[in-house]
Amino acid sequence: MSYNQLAHLELINALNNINSEAELNEFKDLVALFFARKAQKGIDALWDSGVINESTVDQWGAEHMRTPYRYAANRS
Repeated sequence: MSYNQLAHLELINALNNINSEAELNEFKDLVALFFARKAQKGIDALWDSGVINESTVDQWGAEHMRTPYRYAANRS
């Protein structure tokens, strides 16, 4: 059995034990924290290896990455 399949089974088992909205919210917070920590580890590794630095972060802050919309072209 793959790790992906084992993860599915673990999640289903955990979800079967959720009995209230409060427990569901707590579970969602734990999952979000898990992925936030993974992201932070990845960012830290990029920082430590010199791939990103303070200048890179400043550039990201100045970027405008919003998708341009063409309202006139989409109107019918």
